[in-house]
Amino acid sequence: MGWGLGTWGLGIWGLGTWGLGTWGLGIWGLGIYLLRTANYKLFIIITLIMVKKKLILSLGGSLIIPQDKIAINFLKKFRVLILKFLKNGYQIVIVTGGGGINRHYNQQAQKINLIKNQDLDWLGIACSKLNAEFLRLIFSPFAYEKVVANPETKLKGQPKLIIGSGWQPGCSTDKQAVMWAQKLKADLVVNLTDIDYVYDQDPDKYKNAQPIKKIRWPDFLKIIGEKWSPRTSTPFGPPASKLAQQLGIKVAVINGKNIKNLENCLKGQNFKGTLIY
Repeated sequence: MGWGLGTWGLGIWGLGTWGLGTWGLGIWGLGIYLLRTANYKLFIIITLIMVKKKLILSLGGSLIIPQDKIAINFLKKFRVLILKFLKNGYQIVIVTGGGGINRHYNQQAQKINLIKNQDLDWLGIACSKLNAEFLRLIFSPFAYEKVVANPETKLKGQPKLIIGSGWQPGCSTDKQAVMWAQKLKADLVVNLTDIDYVYDQDPDKYKNAQPIKKIRWPDFLKIIGEKWSPRTSTPFGPPASKLAQQLGIKVAVINGKNIKNLENCLKGQNFKGTLIY
């Protein structure tokens, strides 16, 4: 029977609040098993997602519109997956980035006129909002009635699916996702990108770049550096990383194009990607 009974085949780890489950492990037994087998990444993901039933996703704009063409096939599969989790009682926030279309608009605008950085930020925020509005429509009628830019916005009722966007200059959508995690008391942000792992150096520049499966915040910040602008591309931006470190929030960086791998991550199963903690 696989993982047993209940939501995602587990209930709250089987039968009853703490339960024994089909495997007779219970939440503590499973945790001990994972720790003994040194599967710390999986143990952390399971305890952060499966118990609280809150999912905070930072969806890179490059997954929505890669190379100037909307990723219809990806978005159809992504929608099916998210609705599956909604059906099983999860509360979900998806914050959309501006992606390549943001960088394209920024670059072309600067070829025509001298533009202030803050105005370029607003252009990027507009791109993020457009992506978010598009996502809200394809998740209709399940998504909250409006795109929510400011995580502190007072919402009607208790919406189960919220689509967020860029908000104000100097605040990346990655940081927005961390702010949503803080508001909803979630301990994990899943960052969906177009790369498989965080690497010890830029894999586009260095052929010997090594993938990293687990890394602590101080070491991650050494890799990506302290400087940030909306025009730069990193696995998870410095302002967002600093806030996550301060709040004790962990981030899973995975390639969102692999829907099965994403599902494994969200279910607390083994996945291909990097855990930053």
